[in-house]
Amino acid sequence: MSDVPRAGLGRVHIMGLGGAGMSGIARILVARGVDVSGCDAKDSRRLSALRALGVHSDIGHSADHLDGVDSLILSTAIPDTSSEVAAARDRGMSILSRADTLAALMGGYDGVAVAGTHGKTTTTSMITVVLQHCGLDPTFVIGSELNETGANAHQGSGTVFVAEADESDGSFLALPATAGIITNIEPDHLNFWGSVDALEGAFADFVRGICSRGGFVVMCGDDPGARRLAESGRAAGQDIRTYGTDPGADFRMVDPVAGERGWSFELVHDGVRLGRVSVAVPGRHNALNALGAIAVCLGLGCPAGEVLEGITTFSGTRRRFDYRGSAGGVRVYDDYAHHPTEIAATLRAAREVVGSGRVIVAFQAHHYYRTAMFVREFGEALGLADVAVVLEVYAPGETPIPGASGQTMATHIPLDPDSVIFEPSWSAVARHLAERARPGDIVMTLGAGDIGMLAVEVLELLRGSDSA
Repeated sequence: MSDVPRAGLGRVHIMGLGGAGMSGIARILVARGVDVSGCDAKDSRRLSALRALGVHSDIGHSADHLDGVDSLILSTAIPDTSSEVAAARDRGMSILSRADTLAALMGGYDGVAVAGTHGKTTTTSMITVVLQHCGLDPTFVIGSELNETGANAHQGSGTVFVAEADESDGSFLALPATAGIITNIEPDHLNFWGSVDALEGAFADFVRGICSRGGFVVMCGDDPGARRLAESGRAAGQDIRTYGTDPGADFRMVDPVAGERGWSFELVHDGVRLGRVSVAVPGRHNALNALGAIAVCLGLGCPAGEVLEGITTFSGTRRRFDYRGSAGGVRVYDDYAHHPTEIAATLRAAREVVGSGRVIVAFQAHHYYRTAMFVREFGEALGLADVAVVLEVYAPGETPIPGASGQTMATHIPLDPDSVIFEPSWSAVARHLAERARPGDIVMTLGAGDIGMLAVEVLELLRGSDSA
């Protein structure tokens, strides 16, 4: 659908261009013939990839970037006080949020919105890969890069648009989707929503919006928050379809088997066995993500045989149990996990992979408010590792909250004191990991910031000790 309207954007400048969501939007705009430029605080591989597509990108911010620009698109990280935003207002330019832009791009498509506190990126990626396997060639915007293509967005030739739907700033409510999924609902992003009731109400609005357009929403019946919403939605006459291990789920996981290379399970839909599903990524949470993705694709009318075959081709996304290499008999992985539930799920999956070895983890929390809310839960989740290195909280520009620190978190980790290290110095973390790792172990870097950059350094140190 390359003839989808460009929404009168003219020449576009994107602030926060290197972010996962914004870089994906830029790719779609370029594919539709829009002249795009952008800027970010620092250079990155995403900016390099966009430059190869003809996108001019600057490092740093300046009102001079707006010369010849018609529309300004802002990431949620850009404050209203920015000099570029002020200049855009003075010039009478069109100023759009990420949500508004994504909603405009989705217009005219059969939109699929993937929501939930955890698992959005993986589930969006799984749906995309399955639809590609079924020959639909969807347009997609995902919060990370697919292993299969190396891209986080693509302008497809088909009628389906798949998007990761972000609840952190309410932007998921703007998407004109006619199919959706909610993987789970847990307290998070309360700095924006203010209360759990407001957050849960937003998810209810998300469902109501899709169903009011004649669509359907798939929800995980194993998650208490999603299950409550599914029950209330069905009582209101909404088209809700559930998945999980519960006997009452519409799409059931039966006879699951966990292995080092992933999970397999029997798929039962409304009492009928459709076949055995193989998922090539570890963890029960990913098996559930796959089940939800299958339910969505079947709801879109894809043949069951092709859907089950397609899910087997999914090999993962960047920063989701992302294998970075091995040295000295030690495997190194990186993961975006930044909430206690995500950390626990990732470390349980690591146990499936490591065998008789140990799991050695480094974690950096993201935001003071989240750390304050879950400091004990973070500690308990990290206790699933054998050795935990805790960094100071990554919260640029935020006001510290007493007690919301990596040091406090480390005191809540239920491991032997020799197995818990609070390390405020970034440069010392990789050495802690490498010195403690033995052949057969797994080293993992966890967090939403730049902690994944340490994986390369860990591998270099392991290679050095191996050759010594």
